[in-house]
Amino acid sequence: MLVIVGYVVILAAVFGGFAMAGGHLGSLVQPIELLMIGGGALGAMLVSSGPKVMKATFKALPSIFKGSKYTKALYMELLTLLFELLAKVRKEGLMSIESDVEDPHASPIFSKYPTISHDHHVVEFITDYLRLMVGGNLNAMEIENLMDNEIETHHQEGNIPVSTMAKLGDGLPAFGIVAAVMGVVHTMESVGIPPSELGKLIAAALVGTFLGILFAYGFVGPISTLLENKLQESSKVYECIKVTLLASLNGYAPQVAVEFGRKVLYSTERPSFLELEEHVKQSKGK
Repeated sequence: MLVIVGYVVILAAVFGGFAMAGGHLGSLVQPIELLMIGGGALGAMLVSSGPKVMKATFKALPSIFKGSKYTKALYMELLTLLFELLAKVRKEGLMSIESDVEDPHASPIFSKYPTISHDHHVVEFITDYLRLMVGGNLNAMEIENLMDNEIETHHQEGNIPVSTMAKLGDGLPAFGIVAAVMGVVHTMESVGIPPSELGKLIAAALVGTFLGILFAYGFVGPISTLLENKLQESSKVYECIKVTLLASLNGYAPQVAVEFGRKVLYSTERPSFLELEEHVKQSKGK
């Protein structure tokens, strides 16, 4: 929602200011300039990006119009799930969660937390490392290194749309200049026409530079920044799981292990110690 509001503010400020200064909005309607800028930028994007990059980028773009799913409620559910799994391990041993790990969708523990259980990637991350813990062949340092590598891979994959949109934004002003130069060339070819017509051609050429800069810094650039912020949010959930499981693997009680996980969360989504404790107690009563 804020994306749409932001775009409306940009358009109102730029075009409204131009109109208030006495400018004629009709002179900014230059479909040929838009074709040259948009077509050139899209073509360059296709050249520099393979099918996987294009697919990842177009898949990520709709997310900019959605709010963040990484809320305090989600993290409380995640930490409570981890607490319950680790408490079962501490009470009954690692082998007691084997069935939960092998088939989380049929697990009575995972089923109590639908927000988490419906996130395939998060469930897979949890169960994969619990499976390694159950196997008992890796120490905490080796598992931590493996977790770091997986989180880094996740970040690299998530950064593909960010980088693509950033490069697209960087190229738009240049394509705006290309459109402007083409307009100047056309103007120079028409030096014999009346000054009033010549002025229109010059104005049309300058609109190309204006549109390239406006699209770059008003529309595409902010998308890249927003996608980067969403990527950071999505990585934080894996960091939370990582430190919680490693704390348990290093011998800390479930209550302490989830506190490790709580502490790495952003302050805007981090539940307080008492909020988490109350949520865990309520979950036990279910």
